[in-house]
Amino acid sequence: MNNDKMKNIVALCKRRGIIYPGSEIYGGMANTWDYGPYGVLLKDNVKQAWWEDMVMKRSDIVGLDSGILMNPRVWEASGHTQEFADPLVECRKCHQRFKQNGLKKCPECGGELTKPKQFNLMFKTNVGPVADDKNITYLRPETAQGIFVNFKNVLDSTRVKLPFGIAQIGKAFRNEITPGNFTFRTLEFEQFEIEYFVKDAASADKSFADWAKTRFDWYINLGIDKKNLALRKHSKDELAHYAKAVTDIEYKFPFGMGELEGIANRGTFDLKQHEKHSGQKLRYTDDKDKDVMPHIIEPSGGVDRAVLAFLVDAYDEDEAGKEKRVVLRLHPRLAPIKAAILPLVKKAPLVKQAKDIYEELKDKFFVEYDEVGTVGRRYRRQDEVGTPFCITVDFENLEKGQVTVRRRDSMKQDLVKIDRIEEFLKDKLQ
Repeated sequence: MNNDKMKNIVALCKRRGIIYPGSEIYGGMANTWDYGPYGVLLKDNVKQAWWEDMVMKRSDIVGLDSGILMNPRVWEASGHTQEFADPLVECRKCHQRFKQNGLKKCPECGGELTKPKQFNLMFKTNVGPVADDKNITYLRPETAQGIFVNFKNVLDSTRVKLPFGIAQIGKAFRNEITPGNFTFRTLEFEQFEIEYFVKDAASADKSFADWAKTRFDWYINLGIDKKNLALRKHSKDELAHYAKAVTDIEYKFPFGMGELEGIANRGTFDLKQHEKHSGQKLRYTDDKDKDVMPHIIEPSGGVDRAVLAFLVDAYDEDEAGKEKRVVLRLHPRLAPIKAAILPLVKKAPLVKQAKDIYEELKDKFFVEYDEVGTVGRRYRRQDEVGTPFCITVDFENLEKGQVTVRRRDSMKQDLVKIDRIEEFLKDKLQ
């Protein structure tokens, strides 16, 4: 375990406005985190890359944004009110609760533990002014059920044909007892998820393998080192109640291997359950007017875990001259800021030209203008947030109508004509 690397990443995230501890001025709240100015851009870029690659560039997937609050009968049908639980023990002395996990004594005070009891992970809430059992509902623990309950709506309002998928990105909430490891396991998180509907079991087996490869390759294409990724098949005794097969995509974090996303063969479980509990027909009618109960393949990933994996994989320390340099080698599609525009020194002609370039680019890319401190310090600041290019305006090149473009990873420099900067960036930010 590389604890130093993880500590360095957590410190960098706070220092540079990527991720802050939640509610920090009040002493914080365990396992809650806020994305800062650079972090929100990074996270949005991860979601946008997923949406572009999984939805926009495909003709067989449509989008959805379902509600966080749903009729509580949804969670009865899905099995969450019965199955979505952890065995917990409580210390008789300090009254703290822990997942069982083979504990014999309290890890905090050494006290005696109670027998394990099942603890449901869903957050309860009440709808309406009176808090009683009649108006209990839950914050959704996953986004999948919002897709299943809208299956008929999508069929009725679009011209989708099997095989097809419904995709969404959204918040989910789980009352985890032992979350931790920075943003890896938190009380609230975002998922990017697809429910892909196919006609039968044989089609599901093929689609299951195809989706595992598609999702594995997606992380590599966005810069994750392949040697840090692994596919892990679930054994029969660890499958969820709805699953026929599951393969996890795992990443080698400093604290160990951890799941980025799971690809599950859910069979016909979900549509059958919701058809049974709602009384609504949830079938697909094929070209021969035959009703088909589709099988479902689910690639379901954690946005926050993906962001953390991209941060860990991109984090590097090297030397710039005689100084230590911290750099995030993020893929250009994910980098929060695409380019920084810097006058070499804070003098009128350079400042004016740099600001003109900034004004020209800011409607097309997320860019920054920075004139504070030495140019070397400004390079370091941009390296730490993963900015791929720094555009420097100096006296010598200004007379020639060009600028110096410094590359983050190699620190090599290119001379680019001022009227070609936009074209240069479009070509490189792919």
